[in-house]
Amino acid sequence: MTMDLIREQVLELGRTARRVQRHLNTAPHERRQHALREGARALRARSAELLEANAVDVSQAREGDRTSAFLDRLRLDRDRIEAMAGGLEAIADRPDPLGRVDQSWARDDGLAFERVRVPLGVLAVVFESRPNVAADAAGLAVKSGNAAILRGGTESRRSVEVILEAIAGGLEAAGLPRESVQAVPVQDRAAVGHLLQLTDHVDLLIPRGGRSLVERVQSESRVPVLGHLMGINHTYVHADADPAMAREVVVNAKMRRPGICGATETLLLDEDGVGRHLPGLVEALREAGCRVRGDARARAVVAGLEEAQAADWDTEWLDAVIGVRVVNGVDEALEHIAAHGTGHTEAIVTEDAVAAERFLSEVDAAIVLHNASTQFADGGEFGFGAEIGIATGRIHARGPVGAEHLTSYKYRVRGSGHVRP
Repeated sequence: MTMDLIREQVLELGRTARRVQRHLNTAPHERRQHALREGARALRARSAELLEANAVDVSQAREGDRTSAFLDRLRLDRDRIEAMAGGLEAIADRPDPLGRVDQSWARDDGLAFERVRVPLGVLAVVFESRPNVAADAAGLAVKSGNAAILRGGTESRRSVEVILEAIAGGLEAAGLPRESVQAVPVQDRAAVGHLLQLTDHVDLLIPRGGRSLVERVQSESRVPVLGHLMGINHTYVHADADPAMAREVVVNAKMRRPGICGATETLLLDEDGVGRHLPGLVEALREAGCRVRGDARARAVVAGLEEAQAADWDTEWLDAVIGVRVVNGVDEALEHIAAHGTGHTEAIVTEDAVAAERFLSEVDAAIVLHNASTQFADGGEFGFGAEIGIATGRIHARGPVGAEHLTSYKYRVRGSGHVRP
């Protein structure tokens, strides 16, 4: 396919999205809810077809020598399909994010003002291997009255096609345009480049994937980008942590799903408690199948640890590997996180309320937890139904981005013949 044809196809996606978004913008909440519930029903009805398509995707990805964590992100089973369908229903059940009046006031002369929530417009989501991103992004876009253009990775192409066909069926059942959610029809990387330039037709671009994808989008896009850096997340086991709780939280934070952006990549341990905590943590992590790489102080306590390298502290493993660094108290833990964290998710395990509150207050990240696993970095766990990503920037939205965060506002002003002197 020629570059001119790819450019024209992407441009037509943008034109169509801008046109149909007006229908979503004015559609009653009940119709948007109905579309999501019907989409969930269609996903369940097509589960066998989806599993068959996903099996082909996984088989081809395995031939490409992909990591086990990558294959886990790509793989679907009946539980994950049910989670996608349940996520659409959970999004449908949330309050309408549109039309809510945030503020209202009136001047002495009777001129009345109000600020009301409205859709952003057209969203473009570029993602890699996780097919469930297609369902989450589509559901949140429809709920918030935004049209969406989705570009998934080559590896998940067949799975995403089935998912979006189910979503399209839900839209049609609710009397909404099926083009409200569109997929980029070509896999050529040039299509992404053209999508990044659609300033007249796309209002927000959201990258979901690894560092190279996010960096490309942020450097090349002329469309505003919702920042989503990689998750170099830390769990800090304070000297006053409960050992049993620390083991349970750390193993879950690393090993529940090591290939997701909410996984802990570095374990920080207080020097005062390293002898009490580290042997049990290493044993539990190894039993769960995790490789443990330690600094010199950690290796002095537990023999046989792999030697951590300086680059480890800036590595998003997305795999069953964790780095361990021993720190001298809260100050050094905060310094390490400030130097190596990506502003995604950070956790402390401690029974010391003062240390916990200091950590919660001083760590600069989108999500900060006390005595809880970093794997809670998920919009569904926050009660949003799903998320379109974890925003690590500071503008517009931060943390799990749900439907309410995919809105902007406008001012409505009501007068009675007012004129400005």
